[in-house]
Amino acid sequence: MKKIDEILNKLEDCLLNNKYESIETEMIELKSLSDGTDWKQLYHSICAFLNTNDGIAVVGVKEKNKTYILTGYDENNENKLKLIPKLFRNENSVELDLSNNIRFEIRNLLDKKVCVIYIDKVDEDEKFVFYNQSAFKRTLTGDHIVKNEEIVTQNELKEELRNARELDLVPNGSISELNVDKLNEYLVVLNREDRIETYKQDLISATSFLNRKQFIRNNKPTLLGMLVCGDNLFDFIGERADVDCYVDSSVDVAENKKRLRDNIIQLMDNAVGFVYKNIQVGVSYEKGGSKLPEYPEKLIREIINNSLAHRDYSINRFVSVDIKPNTNITVSNPGSFRSEQKVYFDDKPEKIRVRRIIPIPKPRNPKLADILKLFDKYEAKSKGMSALINSCLDNEIDVPYYFFNSENDISLVVPKGKVFDDEVKLWLDSFSGYIYKKLNRRELTEEEKIILAFTYKSERLNRLERYTIMLTKDNNHFSAIADLLDSGLIFKHPSSQPIHPIYLVDRTLSKTEFSSQLFDIFGSHYDFLSNDYKEILNTIYLHNKFSQSKTVTAYSISAYLYYQKNSIVKDERDYQNYKRKIRTIFNKLEEKGFLKNLKKDNQYKPEYLINEDFDSPQNSFLYE
Repeated sequence: MKKIDEILNKLEDCLLNNKYESIETEMIELKSLSDGTDWKQLYHSICAFLNTNDGIAVVGVKEKNKTYILTGYDENNENKLKLIPKLFRNENSVELDLSNNIRFEIRNLLDKKVCVIYIDKVDEDEKFVFYNQSAFKRTLTGDHIVKNEEIVTQNELKEELRNARELDLVPNGSISELNVDKLNEYLVVLNREDRIETYKQDLISATSFLNRKQFIRNNKPTLLGMLVCGDNLFDFIGERADVDCYVDSSVDVAENKKRLRDNIIQLMDNAVGFVYKNIQVGVSYEKGGSKLPEYPEKLIREIINNSLAHRDYSINRFVSVDIKPNTNITVSNPGSFRSEQKVYFDDKPEKIRVRRIIPIPKPRNPKLADILKLFDKYEAKSKGMSALINSCLDNEIDVPYYFFNSENDISLVVPKGKVFDDEVKLWLDSFSGYIYKKLNRRELTEEEKIILAFTYKSERLNRLERYTIMLTKDNNHFSAIADLLDSGLIFKHPSSQPIHPIYLVDRTLSKTEFSSQLFDIFGSHYDFLSNDYKEILNTIYLHNKFSQSKTVTAYSISAYLYYQKNSIVKDERDYQNYKRKIRTIFNKLEEKGFLKNLKKDNQYKPEYLINEDFDSPQNSFLYE
């Protein structure tokens, strides 16, 4: 039997038998509307139901001295009743349309009609609603003005709820979809240090705790509750509790693909296990034969756990983990960064493209983050990005970056390798003379090399629309930044904010193009050279002008160019073929007078400079 049928049956029984039975409760209100004051009281009651819990107002009946009087519904009041959904305002006095929260029905009661008004409370992130600049709440059978401190508290909650889809009610879900055994597993961890909460025999005894932890609202499970201790996850929250794992291998086997579906803690553990199983693990002799995986185990946990902690749970899509052996791990998330976290601007004169992410310590899903901290699945103070960069600055990985697949889909790429690698070493060597002078005739420290490597690689990734993470004071080697700033080897971008400085390398260190200088030396002969020849001459000129050794060899230039293009040597045969190609071009450039060989008598270790005395009108051009 419907609730309204119970109410009307009780009223009918009381009216026919001249008896009294209490009907008004915290969710039921009776109003006659036979005089002007009743209208104002009705508005207060509806406002209170909207702000507290669902309610029912029956118009056409009143109680006086524990006696019910049936006045009936006056059809002349219809237009006035229809205006009720537009009578309420928000805190800023903006009119609200509550037609979806307030519904009307005409019912028979004895020989008269009554109007039944059904009121559904507003969502937590819409409270409070106001009538005549006052908000009301329902307490037992009375309507009371909400105090100002309650409004302030609710406003803080509203801001949290608007950013936390974790507290959304699960459509068609009921409290029975929560598993009390899984809940007790959570309580075991909660009580790890002190006995905080008693274990639960059943969901009924757990109701108070579930409400307090916001695992349920209005006796329905929230997404948070389902993630932690829900059953039948796919039926109720779809792909929000899924991680799709894949190994990009030339050998297609069943183990390369795995779809994980489970509660949030088990899901994290299983995803980390899949990654660890599918990366290379070597042995560190320096650490007594201990295991040495491609990526630090703590970092793997960090990136997986943060992907599930920070994802946008309003989007019904899974998290994906793609492993490319010997190359990188990519974790893709539904959602994006808040606008205040993204920094992107271009300096056209300098051709500097900046794409950075500010690691603002504020979790998207704060309630879930609190639970994950309890299970040691989430860094306190939301230092996930800083920890990621610290692994990079410890030379355990190469520079991580983000790219946007769409407006609501973002990927984190963690490259295997080191930020200070052979490529960077060759780059710094090419500018070693320039750097030595800038540092007042001292060498770079290891920390300074790593900071320069990170800054240099970040700029290159930014040019490809890859977003790198901004350095902060939480990062390792931060003191090295001050020394590099003092020397001028890095500088703060003038458009960056003082609180979030963006560091760029000295523009001389980013130079790779010297065509105008080479044209001044070789004239039109330079224009007719193929791109490979021009590239080699540019690289030789760079070393001649900025390195400490000045001279170059075919071997050193081939290594420099190969690592600039490939970062690492993946195919030794390809590398050897490339070196032979460069050696051939060197021979031709020397033959035509573009290069000076300073050790012509040493055929094994010739050293070259750009021939700045080039003057051969009769010299034939080089063609590929």
